[in-house]
Formats: sequence, structure tokens, C-alpha cells
Amino acid sequence: MIAPAGSVHKLTDLPNIGKTTAAKLEKIGIETAEDFLKRDPYDVFHELRTKVDKTLCRCALAGIVGAKTGEPWHKITKKTAAEYERRHPKHTWGPC
Repeated sequence: MIAPAGSVHKLTDLPNIGKTTAAKLEKIGIETAEDFLKRDPYDVFHELRTKVDKTLCRCALAGIVGAKTGEPWHKITKKTAAEYERRHPKHTWGPC
């Protein structure tokens, strides 16, 4: 089925999502902004870390979460890192 014109938005239309992140999201089957917005951003980040790029840092996490919430990544990094650590208690962060 073909979507109506104007209903499919590019990933890069979301805040905090540039070409590099969009390319990584596409590797896990997220091809549009609508695909992304249907998912939990913490689950998306975890899938990216495990399947695409194990070096993703807490700043990248904040960018992913902020793309869903509309917040700038640099203002939510501590909060999102704490939530990810709560969900994945054995995780340790590398450098950003």
C-alpha cells in the first residue's frame, strides 16, 4: 500500500536526528519518522547498541529520546542516562 503524499516524513525531520543517526536507524528497520515515533526510544537505542554500533554513548541516547520528546539532547543527557541504567543495570557508559 502506498502512503498518501505528505504522510511519510523523513527521519531527519525529527529533532536531534541527522544523516548518520538516520542511517543507523534504517539498519534496524526504522525508515520514517512515523516508524520511529511508534517505538520506545530506549528500546530503539538498545537495539542500535546491540545490532549496529556498540560505541553509542549517553549523548546519542539523549538524542534518540529527545527526537521522540522534542527536547534538545544536551538538556536531557543525565536524565535519560539514568533511565537507561535503571532499565539495564549492568550497563556502563563509554566516553561521549
